[in-house]
Amino acid sequence: MNETRPSPIQYSDIERARERLENDRVVKRTPIERSTSLGDLVGADVYLKMEHLQWTGSFKTRGAYNKIRQDTDRGIDEFVAASAGNHAQGVALAATECGADSTVAMPENAPQTKIDATRDYGADVELVGEDFQETMAYAQSLAEGSDAEFVHAYDDRDIVAGQGTLGAEMYRDLPEMDTVVVPIGGGGLISGIATAIKHHDPEIRVVGVQAAGAETVHESLDKGVPVTLDDTNTIADGIATGGISELTLRTIEEHVDEVVTVSDGEIAEAILLLLERAKQVVEGAGAASVAAVLSDDLDVEGETVMPLLCGGNLDMTMLQTVLVHALTGRRQTLRLRVRIRDRPGEMARLSRLIADRDANIHDVRHVRAVDALDVGEAHLLFRIETKGAEHAAAVVDTIEDAGYAVDDVSEER
Repeated sequence: MNETRPSPIQYSDIERARERLENDRVVKRTPIERSTSLGDLVGADVYLKMEHLQWTGSFKTRGAYNKIRQDTDRGIDEFVAASAGNHAQGVALAATECGADSTVAMPENAPQTKIDATRDYGADVELVGEDFQETMAYAQSLAEGSDAEFVHAYDDRDIVAGQGTLGAEMYRDLPEMDTVVVPIGGGGLISGIATAIKHHDPEIRVVGVQAAGAETVHESLDKGVPVTLDDTNTIADGIATGGISELTLRTIEEHVDEVVTVSDGEIAEAILLLLERAKQVVEGAGAASVAAVLSDDLDVEGETVMPLLCGGNLDMTMLQTVLVHALTGRRQTLRLRVRIRDRPGEMARLSRLIADRDANIHDVRHVRAVDALDVGEAHLLFRIETKGAEHAAAVVDTIEDAGYAVDDVSEER
């Protein structure tokens, strides 16, 4: 083992953090809720940890307040951070509560709701960079040129210890659980939770989950050093850090049993499922744990399992994107391109065929200027709402049986 690498935090660090966080204006104890719907799908007893109901909509306030409270007690009154959104809000709230100033750098493409919320909690926000790594570099340079303290999102022992209070809470909620599933971005959350869980019961399985477009843990574990991505691409912006740290890698090596990867499609489906079955609005990062439980890569059959819903700051524009993607995957939204003779009555006839199958036409577009069409032909592009895959197939069969050439272009953008 490389002795120069930082040692993991101890449970005593988490206990001291818990004492600092006994302030319900900053952190509240979030509930757990049994989900029989999810449990039936995976053959397990599933309890959702509802940390997305935390102040600021995520766990991040725990670590931020644990650090900033100690720093302000030492006389520091100005803080700088970099964040895609949730850490930003945690730092802003913690600094304001401690009577300090905060400046947060956020990527230029950060969700507007997270930018607005960070400002509302009292921080000055600067939009810099196209990805988190660029934003991070700017924030660090800003701190170096001032008296401000930089608040790292995950490469900080006080941050990790603060996040660990969530793990202690999860254990108190359900000590009989077999598996806990935790999203991984930079690794601070799972490092704190795994330290707490393994302190109480080393037999509880701790599973981490990363988004495929920001996955770094497997390669980091293989190489023994943190791997950083030049670019990330995922709807789960809350875990799109593009890298972990030496501190979190060491802790993951020691305390995390398994790491799985989920696609954006799986995350989108998990968001929709949580809306439908649990009546919970959860962002991509928060839904990643449920996506892992539902995936073929994680077997929880017969277990008592607790997926962590770590964040609920879902931008409405992203929600629309997610719903369209998920409904298309379920075949409840169908886009069809039908080749017709361009003459009066064709659109009405097709519309009647679709209506007779009890499908609803959302919109239709008439296209004539296409090289593949013969003179006197056109395409009608329908967006249709169906009841699912079987119903969608029946609609297509009906149109084809009526003599039309039809292509399913649902996946085309």
